[in-house]
Amino acid sequence: MKESGPESKDSVDPTRVTEVLDSLIESGFHEINRETNGLLLSGLSAGLDIGFGPVLMAVILTLSPGGYGDLGTELLLASVYSIGFMFVILGRLELFTEHTTVAVMPVLDGRASLAELGRLWGLVYVSNIVGGAVFVALIVTQLPDLGVASPEAFETIGLSLVTHGFTWLFVAGVLAGWLMGLLAWLVTAAQETTSRLIIIFIVTGVIAILHLPHSIAGNVEVLFGVFLSPQISVIDYVSFLTLATMGNAVGGVVFVALLKYGHVVRGGE
Repeated sequence: MKESGPESKDSVDPTRVTEVLDSLIESGFHEINRETNGLLLSGLSAGLDIGFGPVLMAVILTLSPGGYGDLGTELLLASVYSIGFMFVILGRLELFTEHTTVAVMPVLDGRASLAELGRLWGLVYVSNIVGGAVFVALIVTQLPDLGVASPEAFETIGLSLVTHGFTWLFVAGVLAGWLMGLLAWLVTAAQETTSRLIIIFIVTGVIAILHLPHSIAGNVEVLFGVFLSPQISVIDYVSFLTLATMGNAVGGVVFVALLKYGHVVRGGE
Protein backbone atom coordinates (compact mmCIF):
# COMPACT_ATOMS: atom_id res chain seq x y z
CA MET A 1 0.00 0.00 0.00
CA LYS A 2 2.85 2.36 0.82
CA GLU A 3 4.43 1.78 -2.58
CA SER A 4 1.22 2.31 -4.55
CA GLY A 5 0.48 5.65 -2.88
CA PRO A 6 3.13 7.76 -4.69
CA GLU A 7 2.24 6.16 -8.03
CA SER A 8 -1.42 6.94 -7.55
CA LYS A 9 -0.63 10.51 -6.58
CA ASP A 10 1.76 10.93 -9.50
CA SER A 11 -0.79 9.58 -11.98
CA VAL A 12 -3.15 12.44 -11.17
CA ASP A 13 -0.45 15.06 -10.60
CA PRO A 14 -1.95 18.36 -11.87
CA THR A 15 1.52 19.59 -12.80
CA ARG A 16 1.53 17.20 -15.75
CA VAL A 17 -1.62 18.78 -17.16
CA THR A 18 -0.11 22.21 -16.58
CA GLU A 19 3.00 21.15 -18.48
CA VAL A 20 0.86 20.13 -21.45
CA LEU A 21 -0.88 23.49 -21.44
CA ASP A 22 2.42 25.35 -21.12
CA SER A 23 3.82 23.36 -24.05
CA LEU A 24 0.78 24.23 -26.18
CA ILE A 25 1.07 27.90 -25.26
CA GLU A 26 4.76 27.95 -26.20
CA SER A 27 4.09 26.10 -29.44
CA GLY A 28 1.24 28.41 -30.38
CA PHE A 29 3.29 31.50 -29.50
CA HIS A 30 6.16 30.23 -31.65
CA GLU A 31 3.87 29.64 -34.63
CA ILE A 32 2.20 33.02 -34.29
CA ASN A 33 5.62 34.67 -34.48
CA ARG A 34 6.92 32.67 -37.44
CA GLU A 35 7.79 34.52 -40.63
CA THR A 36 5.12 34.68 -43.30
CA ASN A 37 7.12 32.72 -45.88
CA GLY A 38 7.73 29.90 -43.41
CA LEU A 39 4.05 29.63 -42.55
CA LEU A 40 2.99 29.65 -46.20
CA LEU A 41 5.48 26.99 -47.26
CA SER A 42 4.66 24.75 -44.31
CA GLY A 43 0.92 25.18 -44.86
CA LEU A 44 1.30 24.46 -48.57
CA SER A 45 3.23 21.30 -47.79
CA ALA A 46 0.56 20.21 -45.32
CA GLY A 47 -2.18 20.72 -47.92
CA LEU A 48 -0.22 18.59 -50.37
CA ASP A 49 0.68 15.79 -47.96
CA ILE A 50 -2.77 15.37 -46.45
CA GLY A 51 -4.09 14.54 -49.92
CA PHE A 52 -2.56 11.07 -49.80
CA GLY A 53 -5.30 9.99 -47.39
CA PRO A 54 -8.23 10.67 -49.76
CA VAL A 55 -6.32 9.13 -52.68
CA LEU A 56 -5.72 5.92 -50.75
CA MET A 57 -9.40 5.91 -49.78
CA ALA A 58 -10.29 6.00 -53.48
CA VAL A 59 -7.88 3.13 -54.14
CA ILE A 60 -9.53 1.06 -51.38
CA LEU A 61 -13.01 1.77 -52.75
CA THR A 62 -11.84 0.81 -56.25
CA LEU A 63 -10.27 -2.48 -55.19
CA SER A 64 -12.66 -3.50 -52.42
CA PRO A 65 -15.78 -5.55 -53.27
CA GLY A 66 -17.60 -3.66 -50.52
CA GLY A 67 -18.36 0.00 -50.04
CA TYR A 68 -19.57 2.46 -47.41
CA GLY A 69 -21.52 0.53 -44.80
CA ASP A 70 -19.42 -2.60 -45.14
CA LEU A 71 -17.46 -3.01 -41.88
CA GLY A 72 -14.24 -4.26 -43.45
CA THR A 73 -14.19 -1.52 -46.05
CA GLU A 74 -15.02 1.17 -43.49
CA LEU A 75 -12.12 0.06 -41.28
CA LEU A 76 -9.72 0.06 -44.21
CA LEU A 77 -10.90 3.51 -45.28
CA ALA A 78 -10.42 4.86 -41.76
CA SER A 79 -6.93 3.38 -41.64
CA VAL A 80 -5.70 4.96 -44.86
CA TYR A 81 -7.48 8.27 -44.12
CA SER A 82 -5.17 8.59 -41.11
CA ILE A 83 -2.03 8.37 -43.22
CA GLY A 84 -2.22 11.92 -44.53
CA PHE A 85 -2.58 13.24 -40.99
CA MET A 86 0.42 11.21 -39.87
CA PHE A 87 2.51 12.82 -42.61
CA VAL A 88 1.40 16.29 -41.60
CA ILE A 89 1.39 16.09 -37.81
CA LEU A 90 4.55 14.05 -37.31
CA GLY A 91 6.23 16.23 -39.95
CA ARG A 92 5.32 19.27 -37.81
CA LEU A 93 3.62 21.03 -40.69
CA GLU A 94 1.07 23.81 -40.30
CA LEU A 95 -2.50 22.49 -40.27
CA PHE A 96 -5.43 24.87 -39.81
CA THR A 97 -7.55 22.54 -37.68
CA GLU A 98 -4.72 22.04 -35.19
CA HIS A 99 -4.24 25.78 -34.87
CA THR A 100 -7.91 26.28 -33.99
CA THR A 101 -6.73 24.94 -30.63
CA VAL A 102 -2.96 25.42 -30.39
CA ALA A 103 -2.75 29.02 -31.62
CA VAL A 104 -5.66 30.09 -29.42
CA MET A 105 -3.79 29.16 -26.24
CA PRO A 106 -1.31 32.10 -26.22
CA VAL A 107 -4.21 34.47 -26.94
CA LEU A 108 -6.11 33.15 -23.93
CA ASP A 109 -2.91 33.50 -21.90
CA GLY A 110 -2.52 37.14 -22.91
CA ARG A 111 0.71 36.57 -24.87
CA ALA A 112 -0.75 37.20 -28.33
CA SER A 113 -3.52 39.31 -29.82
CA LEU A 114 -6.59 38.37 -31.84
CA ALA A 115 -5.05 40.15 -34.84
CA GLU A 116 -1.96 37.95 -34.62
CA LEU A 117 -4.17 34.87 -34.34
CA GLY A 118 -6.15 35.98 -37.40
CA ARG A 119 -2.93 36.42 -39.37
CA LEU A 120 -1.79 32.89 -38.53
CA TRP A 121 -5.16 31.34 -39.26
CA GLY A 122 -5.45 33.17 -42.57
CA LEU A 123 -1.99 32.25 -43.82
CA VAL A 124 -2.22 28.61 -42.77
CA TYR A 125 -5.77 28.13 -44.03
CA VAL A 126 -5.17 29.64 -47.45
CA SER A 127 -1.91 27.74 -47.94
CA ASN A 128 -3.58 24.47 -46.84
CA ILE A 129 -6.38 24.99 -49.36
CA VAL A 130 -3.99 25.91 -52.17
CA GLY A 131 -1.78 22.91 -51.38
CA GLY A 132 -4.79 20.59 -51.54
CA ALA A 133 -5.91 22.10 -54.85
CA VAL A 134 -2.44 21.60 -56.35
CA PHE A 135 -2.45 18.00 -55.16
CA VAL A 136 -5.85 17.36 -56.76
CA ALA A 137 -4.69 18.90 -60.05
CA LEU A 138 -1.64 16.63 -60.10
CA ILE A 139 -3.61 13.47 -59.34
CA VAL A 140 -6.48 14.22 -61.73
CA THR A 141 -4.06 14.64 -64.62
CA GLN A 142 -1.91 11.59 -63.78
CA LEU A 143 -3.58 8.93 -61.62
CA PRO A 144 -6.58 7.92 -63.80
CA ASP A 145 -4.18 6.71 -66.50
CA LEU A 146 -2.50 4.44 -63.96
CA GLY A 147 -5.75 2.56 -63.30
CA VAL A 148 -5.28 2.57 -59.51
CA ALA A 149 -8.40 4.49 -58.54
CA SER A 150 -11.59 4.98 -60.52
CA PRO A 151 -13.41 8.30 -60.99
CA GLU A 152 -16.47 6.64 -59.45
CA ALA A 153 -14.54 6.08 -56.21
CA PHE A 154 -13.62 9.75 -55.98
CA GLU A 155 -17.24 10.63 -56.73
CA THR A 156 -18.48 8.38 -53.91
CA ILE A 157 -16.11 9.98 -51.42
CA GLY A 158 -17.09 13.50 -52.44
CA LEU A 159 -20.82 12.78 -52.37
CA SER A 160 -20.56 11.41 -48.83
CA LEU A 161 -19.63 14.93 -47.72
CA VAL A 162 -21.85 17.18 -49.82
CA THR A 163 -25.19 15.33 -49.78
CA HIS A 164 -26.18 16.78 -46.42
CA GLY A 165 -27.99 19.86 -45.22
CA PHE A 166 -26.26 22.98 -43.95
CA THR A 167 -27.06 22.16 -40.33
CA TRP A 168 -25.46 18.74 -40.57
CA LEU A 169 -22.34 20.14 -42.20
CA PHE A 170 -21.88 22.71 -39.47
CA VAL A 171 -22.62 20.45 -36.50
CA ALA A 172 -20.57 17.57 -37.89
CA GLY A 173 -17.81 20.09 -38.59
CA VAL A 174 -17.91 21.12 -34.93
CA LEU A 175 -17.41 17.47 -33.93
CA ALA A 176 -14.48 17.12 -36.35
CA GLY A 177 -12.88 20.31 -35.01
CA TRP A 178 -13.44 19.09 -31.46
CA LEU A 179 -11.66 15.82 -32.25
CA MET A 180 -8.78 17.63 -33.96
CA GLY A 181 -8.40 19.87 -30.92
CA LEU A 182 -8.26 16.80 -28.69
CA LEU A 183 -5.69 15.35 -31.07
CA ALA A 184 -3.46 18.42 -30.66
CA TRP A 185 -3.78 18.16 -26.87
CA LEU A 186 -3.10 14.41 -26.75
CA VAL A 187 -0.16 14.51 -29.18
CA THR A 188 1.43 17.22 -27.03
CA ALA A 189 0.90 15.10 -23.92
CA ALA A 190 2.38 11.97 -25.52
CA GLN A 191 6.06 11.34 -24.90
CA GLU A 192 6.97 8.95 -27.72
CA THR A 193 6.53 8.85 -31.49
CA THR A 194 4.79 5.47 -31.28
CA SER A 195 2.22 6.86 -28.85
CA ARG A 196 1.63 9.82 -31.12
CA LEU A 197 1.14 7.53 -34.13
CA ILE A 198 -1.48 5.53 -32.24
CA ILE A 199 -3.27 8.70 -31.11
CA ILE A 200 -3.33 10.13 -34.63
CA PHE A 201 -4.58 6.81 -36.00
CA ILE A 202 -7.41 6.54 -33.47
CA VAL A 203 -8.64 10.14 -33.53
CA THR A 204 -8.54 10.67 -37.29
CA GLY A 205 -9.92 7.16 -37.76
CA VAL A 206 -12.96 8.22 -35.72
CA ILE A 207 -13.41 11.22 -38.01
CA ALA A 208 -13.32 8.88 -41.02
CA ILE A 209 -15.66 6.27 -39.54
CA LEU A 210 -18.23 8.94 -38.69
CA HIS A 211 -17.75 10.65 -42.09
CA LEU A 212 -17.22 14.00 -40.39
CA PRO A 213 -16.20 17.00 -42.53
CA HIS A 214 -12.60 18.02 -41.99
CA SER A 215 -12.11 21.27 -43.90
CA ILE A 216 -8.56 20.57 -45.14
CA ALA A 217 -8.80 16.86 -45.95
CA GLY A 218 -12.36 17.44 -47.16
CA ASN A 219 -11.09 20.19 -49.45
CA VAL A 220 -9.21 17.48 -51.34
CA GLU A 221 -12.06 14.97 -51.21
CA VAL A 222 -14.70 17.33 -52.56
CA LEU A 223 -12.41 18.95 -55.14
CA PHE A 224 -11.80 15.52 -56.64
CA GLY A 225 -15.56 15.23 -56.99
CA VAL A 226 -15.81 18.63 -58.68
CA PHE A 227 -13.28 17.57 -61.29
CA LEU A 228 -14.45 13.98 -61.78
CA SER A 229 -18.21 13.94 -61.12
CA PRO A 230 -21.07 15.85 -62.77
CA GLN A 231 -23.03 15.40 -59.54
CA ILE A 232 -20.74 17.67 -57.50
CA SER A 233 -20.74 21.35 -58.40
CA VAL A 234 -18.56 24.29 -57.46
CA ILE A 235 -21.46 25.55 -55.33
CA ASP A 236 -21.43 22.24 -53.43
CA TYR A 237 -17.70 22.68 -52.88
CA VAL A 238 -17.98 26.27 -51.62
CA SER A 239 -20.90 25.41 -49.32
CA PHE A 240 -19.03 22.43 -47.89
CA LEU A 241 -15.80 24.34 -47.36
CA THR A 242 -17.52 27.31 -45.71
CA LEU A 243 -19.62 25.33 -43.24
CA ALA A 244 -16.93 22.73 -42.48
CA THR A 245 -14.39 25.48 -41.79
CA MET A 246 -16.76 27.35 -39.48
CA GLY A 247 -17.67 24.16 -37.66
CA ASN A 248 -14.04 23.04 -37.30
CA ALA A 249 -13.07 26.42 -35.86
CA VAL A 250 -15.91 26.43 -33.33
CA GLY A 251 -15.17 22.85 -32.28
CA GLY A 252 -11.47 23.46 -31.74
CA VAL A 253 -11.83 26.82 -30.01
CA VAL A 254 -14.87 26.26 -27.79
CA PHE A 255 -14.74 22.58 -26.88
CA VAL A 256 -10.99 22.22 -26.50
CA ALA A 257 -9.06 25.50 -26.27
CA LEU A 258 -11.45 27.38 -23.97
CA LEU A 259 -12.42 24.39 -21.85
CA LYS A 260 -8.95 22.91 -21.48
CA TYR A 261 -7.35 26.26 -20.73
CA GLY A 262 -10.10 27.12 -18.26
CA HIS A 263 -10.01 23.89 -16.32
CA VAL A 264 -6.20 23.86 -16.06
CA VAL A 265 -5.89 27.50 -15.03
CA ARG A 266 -8.79 27.39 -12.58
CA GLY A 267 -7.66 24.03 -11.29
CA GLY A 268 -4.19 25.46 -10.69
CA GLU A 269 -5.66 28.32 -8.74
